[in-house]
Amino acid sequence: MTARRFTISQIVKMLVDPARDASPSLEERGSGRPRRKDASPSGVGTGGTERDERERRGGGEEEEAEEKGGSGRGRPRHKDVVAAPRFADGRVVDPARDASPSGVGTGGTERYEREREGCSGGGEDHRSAKSIATASRFPRIQDFEMLFRQPSGRGEEDEEDDEEEEEDEEVDEEDEEEEVDEEEEVDEEEEVDEEEDEEEQEQEAAAASRGKRRTLLSKNGEISWSSTPYDRAGRPAPGIAAPAFAPGPTAYAKSHARDAASTFRMFVTPAVERIVLEMTNLEGSRKYGDGWKGMDETDLRAYMGLLILAGVYRSRGEALSSLWDAESGRAVFRATMPLKRFHSWSRLLRFDDRETRGERRATDKLAAVREVWEAWVARLPLLYDPGPEVTVDEQLVPFRGRCPFRQYMPSKPAKYGIKLWVACDARSSYAWKMQIYTGKPSGGRPEKNLGTRVVLDVTEGLTGRNVTCDNFFTSYELARLLLLRNNTVVGTVRKNKPELPAALLACGQRPVFSSMFAFTPDATLVSYLPKKSGKKNVVLLSTKHARGDVSDRADAKPLVVLDYNRNKGGVDNLDKVVGTYSCRRMTARWPLVVFHNMLDVSAYDAFVIWREVHPDWMPGKRNKRRVFLELLGKALAYPFMERRKRLPRTEASAAIVAKAARVASSSDAAAAAGACEAWASSSSLCFETAAPRGGASKRKRCQICPSKKDSKTYTVCNGCNKYICKGCTLAYCPMCADAEGPLYRLCRCPLD
Repeated sequence: MTARRFTISQIVKMLVDPARDASPSLEERGSGRPRRKDASPSGVGTGGTERDERERRGGGEEEEAEEKGGSGRGRPRHKDVVAAPRFADGRVVDPARDASPSGVGTGGTERYEREREGCSGGGEDHRSAKSIATASRFPRIQDFEMLFRQPSGRGEEDEEDDEEEEEDEEVDEEDEEEEVDEEEEVDEEEEVDEEEDEEEQEQEAAAASRGKRRTLLSKNGEISWSSTPYDRAGRPAPGIAAPAFAPGPTAYAKSHARDAASTFRMFVTPAVERIVLEMTNLEGSRKYGDGWKGMDETDLRAYMGLLILAGVYRSRGEALSSLWDAESGRAVFRATMPLKRFHSWSRLLRFDDRETRGERRATDKLAAVREVWEAWVARLPLLYDPGPEVTVDEQLVPFRGRCPFRQYMPSKPAKYGIKLWVACDARSSYAWKMQIYTGKPSGGRPEKNLGTRVVLDVTEGLTGRNVTCDNFFTSYELARLLLLRNNTVVGTVRKNKPELPAALLACGQRPVFSSMFAFTPDATLVSYLPKKSGKKNVVLLSTKHARGDVSDRADAKPLVVLDYNRNKGGVDNLDKVVGTYSCRRMTARWPLVVFHNMLDVSAYDAFVIWREVHPDWMPGKRNKRRVFLELLGKALAYPFMERRKRLPRTEASAAIVAKAARVASSSDAAAAAGACEAWASSSSLCFETAAPRGGASKRKRCQICPSKKDSKTYTVCNGCNKYICKGCTLAYCPMCADAEGPLYRLCRCPLD
């Protein structure tokens, strides 16, 4: 007997439906096969054995045909095959099991007849109808034994068929497993994509290390980057050749920078002053009528000089009444003009015709200062040639009042203000060209490619320079347009730019301080990982560098990053130095804020020119700019002091005016100018700490008054050096006391 294997599904079907044949062999439970015509006449079931013997001996063709016609699966192969008899419960009669005591296989037939006739006998051969029905519903133990034990005479073909059935069922189970696997594969697709990206990055890094050229396509598919640099030999490298002119002040600036005031007036030209005076006098006459006293150049320069001096003394946030105070204020402010006049000029200062402003403002948001701004900004590039490195960035002038183009920049200290685009020299921070950003057009859409347009505007006229800018401006299109002007660019790039390849943006498993490069024939991209936390890389674009060189520092920064860090702070430094001694005053009118910024930038640019024209001026001193601004403010205010008809009430302010009057009385204009410069720079003329000549360091009793009066004083007579109180002093004006010399406080002892 050969063991037969069944699947679980087959066993379950047999348990649920016992009447159904589990396999063809269940129909053949007697002899194992249906009765065939070649069986023996005795019906004992030995014909199959004889046939098997013939097959083993290699029978004839007829026997082979019969063998091909029948398969031993229980289905009738010939029409003369006799079906096996069955009991009432559907079981096949087994002659061997149901044989009579005589041994002849007829007992099963007799029992079959008795059961069919409904006879109920004693013993095992006779069962009731209830037992027969129960047996028909539940299989016997012998039936299960037949499921696992088959007759050995079935042959190899039957076993092969059974194996095919098992394979079919296994295929069904595999299909179910494949459906589950498909669901798992959907979840694993993302992980596979990430692994592929990391593998791609590793392959690119390996290709770069081996020196093999690999093409990296940009996100928009328009630019092909290479993993290895291109050979630029035989082509001129833009931006490398030195300019045809030396950087620094122009010849015109060198010839006109005679002193601080003349250097400043190269920026605030008579044309600028003429516009301001014309519009201010027009506004004053409208407000005061015939009572308005016209403002001239001397008045305007004195006004600007006091603004500059207020910035020098760090009095930007201090009230004007405090600056003009007789005791705690600065003597130079009271010596120049009354506080009331300064207030009046500040209120009436205008830069355009207020009545026609509405028409111009419909098409120009900058109409209130357009004319004076254009006249001033045109002077900046005419007086200085920037060096090989130029920085482009934005400047925010603090202002919180009403303005149609006020900007909010949370990264700036002031946060609210007027934004300006500035191009300046990276070494000296000289403001070379400026633009005011007025926002998007009225009723229009925001400007596209604003950063590219701004850089091209503020660098117009430059050639042979390298432009450093941040990620707001830098783009591949800007680099291409600057190369047409023979200028290069170095700047950070935003990661959403479509011209970048995706391989340089992901950090992946890159180590800290690692760099990845990508090249085109004209540009170089570098992705540098500065620190581990956050896994954020920095992407820079350069047309100045042709190779991916890395420094030998501990952080292994590329040369592109080092050049960017060296030159990126030009405009930021300009913001810092201008804000240190700024002349801005609190106001609600934005045109006045723009004018104050013009004065600050003009004063700093004038200092840059003065310092480079006179490199030996105040050597080794670190407060050069403060001294220069103080000289400038006093020099601008000095001509107004000369023509004062009334002296200030305070002694220190009166002494300043007297000194100015004596210098102005000089017949030689050149000598007067030199005396003015010497007077302003004299260390003995400290306006805010002026003390009377002959003043004692100790306070003593007046030597003229009776001792019982006990009048203490610091004043000493210039003639006899005796202590005299205020009541014993006779005051003289500076003109009458000219014989005594330039005195700050004149007195005469009654004893002299």
